Amino acid sequence: MKKLLPLLLVFVSWSAWAQVTLTVRDGLTFSPLSEVLVRLESGDEFRTDRLGQVTLDQSTPLEVTLFKEGYESFSGSITVNEKNIFLFPLSISLSGVTVSAFETERPLLEQSASISLVGESDFFRFNETSIVNAFNTKPGVRIEERAPASYRVSIRGSSLRAPFGVRNVKVYWTEVPITAPDGTTALNLLDLSNIRTAEVIKGPSGSIYGAGNGGVINLQSPANPQTGLITSEWLSGSFGLNKGRFAIAQPIGNGGLEVSIVNQESEGYREHSAVDRTVFQAGGFFPINEKQEIRTQLLISDLDYQIPGALNADQLAENPKQARPGSVAQNSSISQQSVLATFGHSYHFSEKAENNTTLYLNTNDFENPFILDYKKELGFGYGGRTRFIFDWDLAGKPFRLIAGAEYQQSLTDAQNFGNRDGVADTIRFADKLKATQGFLFQQAEWELTEKFLLTLGLSQNFSSFEIDRQIDASGGATGLQKRTFDPILVPRLAMSYSLNEFSALRASISSGFSPPTIDEVRTNEGSLNLDLEAEKGTNFEVGYRLGKDRLNLDWTAFYFRLNETITTYTNEQGVVLFRNAGSTDQKGIEAAIDYQILQQRNASFVRGIKWGSAFTGHYFKFKDYQKRETDYSGNQLTGVAPNTLVSTLDFRFSGNVYLNLTHQFTDEIPLNDANTVYQDAFHLMNLRMGFIEPISKKVDLEIYFGVENLLDELYSLGNDLNPFGGRYYQPAPERNFYFGAKVNFRY
Repeated sequence: MKKLLPLLLVFVSWSAWAQVTLTVRDGLTFSPLSEVLVRLESGDEFRTDRLGQVTLDQSTPLEVTLFKEGYESFSGSITVNEKNIFLFPLSISLSGVTVSAFETERPLLEQSASISLVGESDFFRFNETSIVNAFNTKPGVRIEERAPASYRVSIRGSSLRAPFGVRNVKVYWTEVPITAPDGTTALNLLDLSNIRTAEVIKGPSGSIYGAGNGGVINLQSPANPQTGLITSEWLSGSFGLNKGRFAIAQPIGNGGLEVSIVNQESEGYREHSAVDRTVFQAGGFFPINEKQEIRTQLLISDLDYQIPGALNADQLAENPKQARPGSVAQNSSISQQSVLATFGHSYHFSEKAENNTTLYLNTNDFENPFILDYKKELGFGYGGRTRFIFDWDLAGKPFRLIAGAEYQQSLTDAQNFGNRDGVADTIRFADKLKATQGFLFQQAEWELTEKFLLTLGLSQNFSSFEIDRQIDASGGATGLQKRTFDPILVPRLAMSYSLNEFSALRASISSGFSPPTIDEVRTNEGSLNLDLEAEKGTNFEVGYRLGKDRLNLDWTAFYFRLNETITTYTNEQGVVLFRNAGSTDQKGIEAAIDYQILQQRNASFVRGIKWGSAFTGHYFKFKDYQKRETDYSGNQLTGVAPNTLVSTLDFRFSGNVYLNLTHQFTDEIPLNDANTVYQDAFHLMNLRMGFIEPISKKVDLEIYFGVENLLDELYSLGNDLNPFGGRYYQPAPERNFYFGAKVNFRY
């Protein structure tokens, strides 16, 4: 017994002085948090590493306090058996989140514009195959997908003139304008994994971003890895859905490289609606010194998808899965291969002066057999954007001046053929197309007081296009035709007033213009509508933001007057044509609210409950619109739902289990200018559930499953407007399921 006593004392001493390894994680996403300050009761301080871990040689139970900017602090006892500590993001996100809208980084609470943020937490509540559902949880934003990978973007009703594709919305990806100089955007070339966050600026933004009344979408995919990471993902679901992704992130000094490849395939819900997309992305971030840094991106995209076409009411009732007659026989589809290379450079002259410049090159090979014709295009484009920021004091008050320029040009060989059983037949017409757009912009921000920020912006815009008709088999005129739009000044006046540290008012007056795209002037039957005028509009807006404790509120009211509104109609051959339609009055209310009902440490079964809701009230009407002898003035604006309400409810449980529920109500939508045909109101409900399990210090595993359209609604996620033959409907998928897994290995 005497011999065992010393061993017993050693064992007791060792037990009371054991190593404690803590892993600190985000309480909502479960991802590891680096650089968390860990303070012991003794006053000693440590920081978590890039794996979110810290090892302490201390007695247990251990009294610690954890700090990280943007997160609620934690103080309490930790036992030797406790592996994970969860910190929750601060709920006052409006003041804690910085956005770069209008080329100036400020907390969202201080921004004088209507901005919605879409982040990974929004993307990861759905099946991660498209951007549609995540963006549609934000007020004032609607993205439609009439067929898989066939997007149409509407910010405040701006899809009226977009029968297909994305128009009248300016889109940037990693600071590069991916909206072509002719005003169109091939948003479907990006996979969801190529986007990490998005800022949606609603309303005219021409004072900084040039042409476009429909707003701006800034997509970010920064390559700045802090941790060596290998990621492998797999997803499978209904209608033959399969998606795989492999990515590597490698830190290099203070910068690094990220490389990924992703493939997504699906047979589609409807006949002739398959999609196959492969995207390769390589990005680099290279700090040269304290003043300079270089950013690069390479994106290679290969997209093929079938177009089932719209149905009339009888066909919809008979079988919503069927394709439009003729679509299969003519192989109605799109094949598109694109390469985008970007180079960015930033230089800090001093603490009060800096420059940021981004250049790009892109190529595009586009092929589109359609029921009525067969289109081929081969294009090349280039451009860039630069801006300078200067900070100084004016009359003793902080003053910021932003000045810069953007220029783009595209050259395209475009040919239209007949379509014989899905094969290009005799050429009908061929053109060489050239589109150019550029603008200078200036913006002044003056902090008149600690609470009052005044912003004045202005841009000078230039745009033109050339159509050099090489062949016209019908005997029409050939030769060069140009259209140059008069230089347009686009101003913006805005203010923001902080009521206190957690709430602010804002107001703005802004102008915008949107020239017609080449696709709107040069239509598929070969005519050239060179008389089509640019849309011009003025927007008046007021708003209020609140971020306090666990509550966030963002409210906006606006009035937008648009002149020379471009609308669509379809001729007897089924070709979509365009015309100016007088003016429209667009009045609206947009509101978003979220509340963190519950958040606790992992000691309890339910660790977090969060509720959110987004309301969109768009009461848009034709003010002055007469077509032949019919007067549509006073009618609802075609394709716009008056009321939309999206609600979200998120649960976080012990065991790193999460459950996300999303419900969307969409009001009835007028489908023609006469307001005689409507899509019925519908309720769309989605569910995703899963868990994230740290299976070792370096490996995390996530397994999840979900249900889309849980209520099995019959609806269209995008309709054809003013079609010939009553072909309004593009049925969306019925109730469907998916299952996926992700593995992250940190090295």
